[in-house]
Amino acid sequence: MSAIRIEDLTLGYDAHPAVHHLDGAFERGSLTAVMGPNGSGKSTLLKGMIGAIKPLSGRVTLDGIDSRDIAYLPQIAEIDRSFPAVVADLVALGFWKRRGLFSAIRGVDRKEMEAALAAVGLVGFERRPIDTLSGGQLQRALFARVLVQDAPVILLDEPFAAIDQRTVADLTELIKHWHGEARTVIAVLHDAELVREAFPRTLLLAREAIAWGDTEEALTADNLRRARQMVEAWDEHAPWHEHDGHGHKHGAHQ
Repeated sequence: MSAIRIEDLTLGYDAHPAVHHLDGAFERGSLTAVMGPNGSGKSTLLKGMIGAIKPLSGRVTLDGIDSRDIAYLPQIAEIDRSFPAVVADLVALGFWKRRGLFSAIRGVDRKEMEAALAAVGLVGFERRPIDTLSGGQLQRALFARVLVQDAPVILLDEPFAAIDQRTVADLTELIKHWHGEARTVIAVLHDAELVREAFPRTLLLAREAIAWGDTEEALTADNLRRARQMVEAWDEHAPWHEHDGHGHKHGAHQ
């Protein structure tokens, strides 16, 4: 049974496509990496799944869940580290579904926060200002926020960008733990070796799906080469295109 179904989905900005006519499903309890060259539409796809970007065509269907059941971790570069907040404030945002954005944190919540911070290796960091954290420490705090959100579906956008290898290893173990709890986890990643080791399924994206299935079958040298060539050849200024009903496309990149 699927958690998220993608049907003939085209996403883009200002009518210029970033993801083209994508079809498929993320099964419940699956652990999937989304890979592809820079500019292949990976982050755009995640934003389309949470409703931050409206489709140019097609649709995203959430099966038996609503958008509040999705924990979304953006790229660390999108986090405003200058905001005057401490680690506890950042992690507490994970309670919004249960408590509301402006509700007071309860005693049971504080215990849950402490457990989450312990799980990511940040015991004693509750009062640390977020602008004093290293990249790895900030990512650990963001994973703690996902932990307290307790969502059945987790979307991670480049969670291992610009962080140290020990943090990568620790957070990979946490992702495996979520998978073991039958949560649906989808992560945008760049490290093919890590994906082969830890992610059973992969969507290889190059504006269009190059491959979507078992990781070993998706990440062949042939498929990786095709993905690079597709992105390099794409016309950034082309309008989005329609299928004509005969298997042909009109408009952008022929």
